[in-house]
Amino acid sequence: MNAKTGREFYGISAKEAPERSTVSEKASMAAAEAPTRLSRVIRALEHPAVKIAVPVIIGILAVFVLHKLASHVRWVDVKADIAAAQPAVLLAALACTALSFVGIAAYDFLAMRAVAPGRMPARVSMIAGAAGYAISGLLGVSYLTGTAVRYRVYSAFGLDLVKITAIVAISWSGFVSALVLGFGALLALHPAGLSAVINVPPALETSLGLVLLAGFGGYLLWLASGKRQVKSGEYSVDLPGAAQAAGLTLAGILDVSGAALTLYVLMPPDLVPNIAVFATVFIAAVGLGILSHAPGGLGAFEATIIAGFGASGRSDVLASLLLYRLIYTVLPFAVSAFGLAIAAALANRGRLQVTSSVLWRSLKPVVPILASALAMLAGIVLLVSGNLPAEGSRLDILRDVVPLGVIEASHLAGSLAGALLVVVAAGLYRKLYRAWLFAMALIGVGFVASLAKGLDWVEAVSMAATLVTLGLLRPAFYRAEGVSLFRLDRRWILSILVLAAAILWIGFFAYDHVEYRNALWWQFSWNGDASRFLRASLVMAIVLVVVVVNSLINHRPAVRQTREIPDVVKRLVAQSEDTEANIALTGDKQFLVSDDETAFIAYADTGTSLIANGDPVGDRKAGEALIWTLRERAYRAGKRVAFYAVSPDYLPTYLDLGLSILKIGEVARVDLRGFTLEGSIRKDLRQARNRAGRDGFVFEVVPRAELDPILPDLRAISDAWLARKQGEEKGFSLGAFTEDYMRNFDVAVLRDPEGRIVAFANLFQGANRHELSLDLMRYLPDAPHFAMDALFAEMMLWGAAAGFRWASLGAAPFAGVQNRKLAPLWNRIGGFIYEHGEHFYRFEGLRAYKEKFDPVWSPNYLACPGGLAAPRILYEVNVLVSGGLRGLMK
Repeated sequence: MNAKTGREFYGISAKEAPERSTVSEKASMAAAEAPTRLSRVIRALEHPAVKIAVPVIIGILAVFVLHKLASHVRWVDVKADIAAAQPAVLLAALACTALSFVGIAAYDFLAMRAVAPGRMPARVSMIAGAAGYAISGLLGVSYLTGTAVRYRVYSAFGLDLVKITAIVAISWSGFVSALVLGFGALLALHPAGLSAVINVPPALETSLGLVLLAGFGGYLLWLASGKRQVKSGEYSVDLPGAAQAAGLTLAGILDVSGAALTLYVLMPPDLVPNIAVFATVFIAAVGLGILSHAPGGLGAFEATIIAGFGASGRSDVLASLLLYRLIYTVLPFAVSAFGLAIAAALANRGRLQVTSSVLWRSLKPVVPILASALAMLAGIVLLVSGNLPAEGSRLDILRDVVPLGVIEASHLAGSLAGALLVVVAAGLYRKLYRAWLFAMALIGVGFVASLAKGLDWVEAVSMAATLVTLGLLRPAFYRAEGVSLFRLDRRWILSILVLAAAILWIGFFAYDHVEYRNALWWQFSWNGDASRFLRASLVMAIVLVVVVVNSLINHRPAVRQTREIPDVVKRLVAQSEDTEANIALTGDKQFLVSDDETAFIAYADTGTSLIANGDPVGDRKAGEALIWTLRERAYRAGKRVAFYAVSPDYLPTYLDLGLSILKIGEVARVDLRGFTLEGSIRKDLRQARNRAGRDGFVFEVVPRAELDPILPDLRAISDAWLARKQGEEKGFSLGAFTEDYMRNFDVAVLRDPEGRIVAFANLFQGANRHELSLDLMRYLPDAPHFAMDALFAEMMLWGAAAGFRWASLGAAPFAGVQNRKLAPLWNRIGGFIYEHGEHFYRFEGLRAYKEKFDPVWSPNYLACPGGLAAPRILYEVNVLVSGGLRGLMK
């Protein structure tokens, strides 16, 4: 885990060193097998196929079912049913949508009063809740939910992760309470509703309803009986009182009933038998839409509604579902986007009043999320438009103005722009300036293509509005460094693929009456809508396949890429008194060097984080400036920054960066002034050294200038050692055997009576003989059992005789991390691992062994973003050290 833990102590791993004398062979084998079994389980769970199986299966089934259920419906009939919608019905649907969003806004208002009363204006929490749902309702929950929006808004008011989590959880309690109360009432008072969907007896249905109502009543009584809290360690959160819980339930009823009634008033009157059946089918459709990970649950929601009501072949039902999407999903998002764009424009010109300014500052962090959703919506509009027939009368107008080739090219250009916009949306989410420029250009192409391919003025107006809105949001996009616009993570890939399948189905539905044949691919005519659809779909498929393949192949940069070590780095390492500076010479890290070449930071880029190994090396003032420079570089690139295995020296600077400080272990150093092997605690080392001397073994330190003749022998020893360990060379914070790396150091060797080298260790030597440490410690399989103890003892005595002040024994991971009731959460986790992780790593045994040298212990820290970023950083460090997930598991 720790940088200095990795020194191959006594030629064996830190896990094995104390295990030789304290654990039986059978127990050792069991301990060795346990991580293997665990790694297999972890590999299975972490496999991308497992993570995407459920949403992909649901998405495929939804498209297949939707295609079957709508196979006898024509697009012309759907358009006619939409045009025939009564204004009174549309107004009723708008009213129900407003009712639902009132409930959604009330969730956060009431939850904020329960968790953090008075910490922020009421209007901010209400708008954050409503806007968050409007955005996540469009994007879907696969990579973004309303929780992300709330976190960004509430953290701007100083709320920590615990309180924000509590607000979200209490908001959800209102939703769940509303479901329990609503279903309970429906089942108890309408015992013939659920049985129409699920084959259950009416008596059982009534009983279940009464149980749900009793449970809800008991929940309110429990809250009313006294002040209730939820505790986790030192954290505690007050639960809402009975009155607040009732208010949250009422908000949930407004939310759920408003959403359901929006669709209910739009559905044909003859379709729904009763409200209980409708509620059951509606909630099932929402749940499957969430599991599908498609933006807004597109496809899965519609398929469930049609199948649940037995509405196969009905164009009026498809028309109702389309209107529902426009009224309940697109319209609230459009209102949120337009309102935030206006606020951005006024804020940039200093024309906001005091109250409006507070609201703008709170919602400003949401801008990239909203812009991402806006670009995705524009892309969806262009793709869907490209899959639907053009308006014939408008094409007749263009026939007399432009040639057919312009129509065909514009159609393809619009679909290409739509596919790229869906991809570029991920870049907007990461605040990339290039993504903003590219999105503006693509929307401009979409505007021109909308008019040129068929005078679609509604689509053109939507593109123009999107262009203006994104233009007003320009200041939010400033990151420019090294992040590809066409490299997506698993969540974006999954969402886009499911979305593409739904859009493709729309095209096949619209041209279901067309007899498909090969000639359609190259047929160009004014009435060739089906041909244009096929070519547009091919363009979309090619773009998405290329992006997905590129993302999978280049998912993360190579963690073992060999780099040349700059001369300034070598000079600063030689001048450093800290032996850990030598690990910069491994050649697998990048360097950030100060302008005056007095300090550097060695770091690695994992693709999502810039992780520095240790403190800056060199001048302190220059080092502090470099810490800020690395932080700024990560910020511009849309990545995290972390500083791994750092000392207390620069902690104030890391805290100034807003990073959290986590203790990850302690480093042991032995005072070499007057060091001897006398005394009972060093008896084993003394006996090993004496035994080696009696058997004719000789210790020698080979200077780096004389290393080349013995490098082949050292390579053979290293390869044999690695083969025995069934592992791979490490990196980042650990040394690895390469000839270029080894030539930087003097090497301590132990020769047998025939002069053959049986064990070696390269020496880290600090400037001014301040500190001495070992890096690689490796031995032949047939070396005597005392070889490494003897080598280590000789090295300590050699260092003392040479005048070194300290000898570093490396770190003991999680040592000194307090697992106490009032300790921070991550300290408690680290302490728990230290106390109970002996099966997988000899944590306590390693510290106990080093304790025999009577060392001075100093803390070792990780400085990283707070919250849930810490475990991600630790995982990435382990991947860097192990050379990838495969090496980590081995």
